[in-house]
Amino acid sequence: MSSKKTEAPRKIAADNRRARFDYEIGEVFEAGIALTGTEVKSLRTGKATIAESYAAQKSGEMWLYNAYIPEYLEANRFNHETRRPRKLLLHKRQISKLGHAVEREGMTVVPLKIYFNDRGRAKVEIAIARGRKSHDKREALKEKSWERDKARLMRDRG
Repeated sequence: MSSKKTEAPRKIAADNRRARFDYEIGEVFEAGIALTGTEVKSLRTGKATIAESYAAQKSGEMWLYNAYIPEYLEANRFNHETRRPRKLLLHKRQISKLGHAVEREGMTVVPLKIYFNDRGRAKVEIAIARGRKSHDKREALKEKSWERDKARLMRDRG
């Protein structure tokens, strides 16, 4: 019997599928996110968008900008602002590492997905990324289609 714990399926609230195409993904971090009650309820419906959002350091803290969490319809006047900056909860060492990568190496911090962990807490998966040029994107598409064809050939022969 192995002592490896099995990972429970996480409920993904928002996924940035375009990020892996537009950027070369480096190191990935898991961060907590400070949300209001209506934002959490709205996230559980799964209609949030993080496609054009990014994270940046401001006065020693990491903030998630331009993430769209729609209003929670049942909350009427107690609702939240849809595109407000949201604080990311990280350790100081992680924040400084992300900040140095952005300043020195010209990288950006991109959110990959927002999900709920097994304890029901909202988490953001962020990554240090470098933007791809259009010729790099074409190369990545070529490689991806070749991998798909190769897998198909191996399956058919197999």
